[in-house]
Amino acid sequence: MKTAKVQDSPYYNYPLLKDESIEKSFFYVISKRLLDIVGSLVGLILLLPIFIIVAILIKIEDPKGPIFFSQVRVGKNNKEFKMYKFRSMVTDAEEKLQQLLKYNEVSGAMFKMKDDPRITNIGKFIRKTSIDELPQLMNVLIGNMSLVGPRPPLPREVSEYTNYDMQRLLVTPGCTGLWQVSARNSVGFEEMVELDLEYIQNRTIIYDATIIFKTIKVLFGSKNAF
Repeated sequence: MKTAKVQDSPYYNYPLLKDESIEKSFFYVISKRLLDIVGSLVGLILLLPIFIIVAILIKIEDPKGPIFFSQVRVGKNNKEFKMYKFRSMVTDAEEKLQQLLKYNEVSGAMFKMKDDPRITNIGKFIRKTSIDELPQLMNVLIGNMSLVGPRPPLPREVSEYTNYDMQRLLVTPGCTGLWQVSARNSVGFEEMVELDLEYIQNRTIIYDATIIFKTIKVLFGSKNAF
């Protein structure tokens, strides 16, 4: 049953989550971690040829730049960690961000720009197919990410969060989630939070598996990916 909404976020549908909405059974916790370990290991092994091909293409386009890109993200309980991706932008992308903030195409504490000039040619392809996200399987194996969960935000995004938004950080962040398979970049920050909280309240192993299978389809391209 839904109760009164938090005062600083009148547009949200969910109240502040209670302990029983966050804590899950021992079986779920163990099963989810086992799924993460097995899934990430199998994924890294099966996708190794793609890793090699993408690495070569990135180096061909920009021989001096790194293959992988690491970025500080905020995970469970506001703990920071380094998230890994294939580099899809120019090497000085972070420095150029301030000049592009006025072109942000989504609302709230996120930055998305469909025709971002910082993206390389190979970057456009691996972003469209979500291949740039595959190195996050290493984060899953380490344990600071899960296969399924809320998207880990940047520290500058978290600095703008309300108490309500902070609930996204009550669970381990994921490579994919309800938001990604439902709408991806076609929704704003407020809607993303709603989908994340819906997942947190209703998550089960079957729910996680369903989201993983839906994510596989995204690897073949999504009109909302950028």
